[in-house]
Amino acid sequence: MLGMLNMFSGGSLERFSIFAIGIMPYISASIIVQLASEIMPSLKALKKEGEAGRRVITKYTRYGTVLLALLQSFGVATFVYQQNIVVASQLEFYVSTVVCLVTGTMFLMWLGEQMTERGIGNGISLIITAGIAAGIPAGISRLLTLTSQGSMSMLMAVAIVIGALLLIYVVVYFESAQRKIPVHYAKRQVGNRLVQGQSTHMPFKLNMAGVIPPIFASSIILFPSTLLSWFGSTNTDNWFYKAAALLQHGQPVYILLFAATIIFFCYFYTALVFSPREMAENLKKSGAFVPGIRPGEQTSRYLEKVVLRLTFFGALYITIICLIPEFLTTALNVPFYLGGTSLLILVVVTMDFSTQIASYRMTQQYEHLMKRSDMKSLSRK
Repeated sequence: MLGMLNMFSGGSLERFSIFAIGIMPYISASIIVQLASEIMPSLKALKKEGEAGRRVITKYTRYGTVLLALLQSFGVATFVYQQNIVVASQLEFYVSTVVCLVTGTMFLMWLGEQMTERGIGNGISLIITAGIAAGIPAGISRLLTLTSQGSMSMLMAVAIVIGALLLIYVVVYFESAQRKIPVHYAKRQVGNRLVQGQSTHMPFKLNMAGVIPPIFASSIILFPSTLLSWFGSTNTDNWFYKAAALLQHGQPVYILLFAATIIFFCYFYTALVFSPREMAENLKKSGAFVPGIRPGEQTSRYLEKVVLRLTFFGALYITIICLIPEFLTTALNVPFYLGGTSLLILVVVTMDFSTQIASYRMTQQYEHLMKRSDMKSLSRK
């Protein structure tokens, strides 16, 4: 579990830097707030208030991040202090450690929000991706070292590399898959002109939830298992130690819990961001309809049925991608962790980032062409 936390923090946990606990408290707080917003009426009402409500929910998420970061940094400080390697006084070490780690997490949260508002793509996802990418050179170096020392055969090393490339290909293929629903626009009057009906389609991705389900699932499992391992680290007969051992990578309980959590968050997040009723109403207002489906309630039920089917297969795909490395690590006795979650995050966020860059460049080119046309029209005058 500590190895996976270290991977998400880009190796900063191993170095015990000020970013040791990374951005995971913010992700955990986001999960709690989003779940609460579906249960508590007051938060539900805030979601419907638009931008003002979103700011209040963001403020609650920040408060939750501070609280979780305090708890997690205190746990880290306790774990390190128990190793009998600290020369400072207990109070001084605890205060300095908690302040530094919480400040590091809050800085990462601020940086992610700034990247989202002023940059391209989701800032938090980009920070996690950067942390994962930072560990790739060290992973390659370790693989080469194990091969040169004879701890791993050259054939197994080549198989691991080929397997990783195949998984990347599969992820890119499924992330590019779409379900296109045809949409027809009826004839409508625009001013004095009669606009002819048009035919287009609505693209629905197979994986509509993106990388959120594995990130949320990892965060949900990491937090309690890490606390359990800290509380039961010194006594093998302790209940905490036994519970933490069941949540280790490769254990059946961990695999079942991880798979169930991913599937749950696939459905939950898709329901959170997609509303079939709202989309059906928007189609009806714009004079559009799905061929063979009545506008309104029938269109809403049809879209909901399509999305539920896509979510089912998308959840299976994400679960398989995240669990394949777990089985391979156990079956091949690989002496280091291979993360399907990290691979999925790395590929999906990179694809989304490249799409955002292409869209941004197209917008810039369009604005440049508009400026040139305006200058030409002014010169003619």
